[in-house]
Amino acid sequence: MEAADLRARVDKALAAFLAEQRSRLTGIDPALAAVAEALEDFVLGGGKRLRPAFAYWGFRGAHGPDSDQIVTAVAALEFVQASALIHDDLMDRSDTRRGEPSVHRRFEARHTAAGWRGGAAAFGDSAAVLLGDLALVWSDELLHTSGVAPSDLARARPVFDEMRTEVTVGQYLDVLTQATADTSLDRAGKVARFKSAKYTVERPLLLGAALAGAPAEVHDAYSAFGLPLGEAFQLRDDVLGVFGDPAQTGKPAGDDLREGKRTYLVAAAFAGLDDSGRTELDAGLGDQGLDFDGVTRLRALIRESGALAATERRIDELMAASLAALDKARVDEEAREVLHRLADAATRRTV
Repeated sequence: MEAADLRARVDKALAAFLAEQRSRLTGIDPALAAVAEALEDFVLGGGKRLRPAFAYWGFRGAHGPDSDQIVTAVAALEFVQASALIHDDLMDRSDTRRGEPSVHRRFEARHTAAGWRGGAAAFGDSAAVLLGDLALVWSDELLHTSGVAPSDLARARPVFDEMRTEVTVGQYLDVLTQATADTSLDRAGKVARFKSAKYTVERPLLLGAALAGAPAEVHDAYSAFGLPLGEAFQLRDDVLGVFGDPAQTGKPAGDDLREGKRTYLVAAAFAGLDDSGRTELDAGLGDQGLDFDGVTRLRALIRESGALAATERRIDELMAASLAALDKARVDEEAREVLHRLADAATRRTV
């Protein structure tokens, strides 16, 4: 069984909160049932629950006692994740998420099926913006109604606020990097840190530490463990975005290539290719019409450049630094063991 039965408990807290929100929304207008259903499906329909897990075990590692209230508080991170993914899919024009229609496509199809006026795509886009915003609002609401003591929440609030700012500006830097076609490793690394790495591992750990009232040395140890691990997680995500199996990732093959993602993997490929190879890679990146043969060719270029091997080496280096920091941290031994397993799961995954 999973340690502390955490995933089931997080899901239970999310389901209870979403049920309350459904009643609230349909009390405003029955038409909002579609909004409630979409967010229920999105939040409860999948996801690894990594962020609540890192926050919970960060709390337990700092000798915080288990409670349903702390599980509910860390479950709030799933709404931050939902907001980021809904908006990310919209900006990337992604058709699917976890093998299902993305939120903007779901509402576009609803508009089309109903024969409503105006543009179906514009309606879907507007719905996705608003549902993503609503998920972010609900992240705050679930945290402050979790039942955790107000004094503990007051310590955690700055971490939670900083995390949401970082992921938002990191997303903007990602959009900017695609628009400017910046292929530098420095820019790719910064985007990876702020768009994903910090809010996937480091900030959840620090949120748990703050909720537990941990001393500064624990916060420092969690940053030393969490930041390189979060970067390794994002690099694994970048590899899967190009080389992942659609049956496992729930995304079309090579989707990151069609979206023109300027990831660490892609930046390393530009650095390793000759002029001809860089020209070919640059021409294919962001081509929405890229077919299977086109994806296969760009994958080959990335391999030939040495970028895939370099990225895998970088993941290993980051993991080694992360685990060394965890081994030295003065934290609860059960939590250390679970965090070790979470680190492995975050970077060795296939989805």
